[in-house]
Amino acid sequence: MSDPLAVIAGFSGVPEAVQDARTAVDRLYGHRMLRRRGPEVSAESALRGARASSALEGAHISLESLRSGEAQSAVAQGALRVSSEVGRLGKTWRTAPRQVLARLHALAAAGLAEDDLLGRPRTGPAASDLLGLGPAPGAEAAATRIATLVTLVTTPTKAPALVLAAVVHAELAVLRPFGTADGLVARAAERLTLVEFGLDPKSLVAVEVGHADLGEGYAESLRGYLKGTGEGVAGWVRHCAAAVALGARESTAICEALQRG
Repeated sequence: MSDPLAVIAGFSGVPEAVQDARTAVDRLYGHRMLRRRGPEVSAESALRGARASSALEGAHISLESLRSGEAQSAVAQGALRVSSEVGRLGKTWRTAPRQVLARLHALAAAGLAEDDLLGRPRTGPAASDLLGLGPAPGAEAAATRIATLVTLVTTPTKAPALVLAAVVHAELAVLRPFGTADGLVARAAERLTLVEFGLDPKSLVAVEVGHADLGEGYAESLRGYLKGTGEGVAGWVRHCAAAVALGARESTAICEALQRG
């Protein structure tokens, strides 16, 4: 049986990048603060991830305003909602990805899209192009590729979880299947995949922070993925591996802060 994700996992530089990310996550999971304060680290990681995801959508909100609930940005509020929902969606993600994507969009786009459009695939063009990716595929083409993505999520693969998470993120980001808040959905789906498929089962890694910290590399790597070449796809997966490693470093810093009191 064909395993396209396993093919991607063998692309140039991908095995080494995935291993580096795995090492960073393992190091984080070995921190002694997680023995008694793991849920606090996960909650803070989710908060910082929501802030970073908001920033990648163009909404720059302070961490304290998010923490206090004072943030007025609809984007930031959407990021918080999807971040808090990830832990409830894991098993459903494996078996009914469309249902999860609809739920994530309904949470992310509330206040940004009309109520009757929440959780529904777009039927027209996607107006937003925050990352400069160019026009999104038409609604029919996007639906076809989403069907392929659903098959990838629900079909067993020998590829590491990080590779699947990277492809999930990229496909949602470039297809823009809903037309609003697709970036928030894409990053939430990536984190959900890392959790449910075993790389980060406790949702400790602030991978969204890693993407934000990599600056222009985020959009550049997505543009490389869009080319559809082996090097372009490999470059995106390497970028995601670097984001995971940086996200693990962020969460290690959270552990250290808790340790200092």
